[in-house]
Amino acid sequence: MLRRLTIIAAMTIAGPAFADAHLDPALAPTGDAAGGERAFRQCQSCHVVQDGDGEVLAGRAAKTGPNLYGVVGRSYGAVEDFRYSDIMLAAGEMGTIYDEANFVAYVMDPTGHLQEVTGDSGRGKMSYKVRKEEDALNLYAFLAQFADAES
Repeated sequence: MLRRLTIIAAMTIAGPAFADAHLDPALAPTGDAAGGERAFRQCQSCHVVQDGDGEVLAGRAAKTGPNLYGVVGRSYGAVEDFRYSDIMLAAGEMGTIYDEANFVAYVMDPTGHLQEVTGDSGRGKMSYKVRKEEDALNLYAFLAQFADAES
């Protein structure tokens, strides 16, 4: 527990600087990670941020949605063994990645965004929509902190 609190405290203090050290500059967030941490409370009923060692870094052990560790820069539909919708898989096969613009568009209107990206009429599985663009930008900044050094 102490290790987890230390990691969270370090990430909160380091904020975007931590994320920027590991991300391609094209993926750099413009939002506020602390605001994103608050906004993530709405996401944690379905999602978790769990590193490769199995340590939960954010959220709870929820698995309704895929693990969001390393989501920034990742292709759509790429978490192994997670059952995505066909339209999400199609977006991933097209090479769509979670950069800031795509992430914000997706979390604000999941199915609409997937339909726009793919040109298909399918439905995504995520029904929750982030209402405020500021919250979506902040969520992206928060999640950008959670990546492997080689990301």
